Amino acid sequence: MINTQLSLQHIIRESTLTEQAPLLIMMHGYGSDENDLFSFANELPEELFIISVKAPYPLQPYGNAWYAINFDADKGKWNDNEQAKESLNLIANFIDEAVNNYPVNKNNVSLLGFSQGTILSYAVALTYPEKVKNIIALSGYINQDILPEAIKQKNYAHLDFYCSHGIVDQVIPVDWARQTSPFLNALNIKYVYSEFPVGHGVAPQNFFELKDWLSKRI
Repeated sequence: MINTQLSLQHIIRESTLTEQAPLLIMMHGYGSDENDLFSFANELPEELFIISVKAPYPLQPYGNAWYAINFDADKGKWNDNEQAKESLNLIANFIDEAVNNYPVNKNNVSLLGFSQGTILSYAVALTYPEKVKNIIALSGYINQDILPEAIKQKNYAHLDFYCSHGIVDQVIPVDWARQTSPFLNALNIKYVYSEFPVGHGVAPQNFFELKDWLSKRI
């Protein structure tokens, strides 16, 4: 089911629960769309109310992005951090819309991101920790340039992260992802970090592990 009434276009899989369902919001990577991660939906616990969101910036010839990436060889690859911050706030606002418009539990919201969607999942959780509970961060990293300055003054005690990365990821180097553990440790945030012998993607054993992790936390 496609819904265009809220601020971001999205598709949903309804929960077997008619009220107070745990909510899972999926955010795809650069150049993809809302159908990508939604392919996981039927394999996830049936009590989850699942929303897969389409990023706001269309790309040519197809796909969407949460923020621009410049691939200019002279300058090196760089991110539009201001656009990323705008999307961060769009997602935070969308979470509020979702919990007000669907039969879900506002205190049981999980985010599942891949690549650029993961970068924003981290940023949403670390900027608006009161809006989310669990974060599944696949093939991404923490971009500190889009985080608030007063990060150590926020309460992250309830947050829980599942983070994973491919050892031979050719898009986002695994070394970037390995900085996640010390960063979350410094904030006393609960997390699991796993690596798999793949590139920029989700290995079957990676999916089974995240599914098990999420099932125990909803």
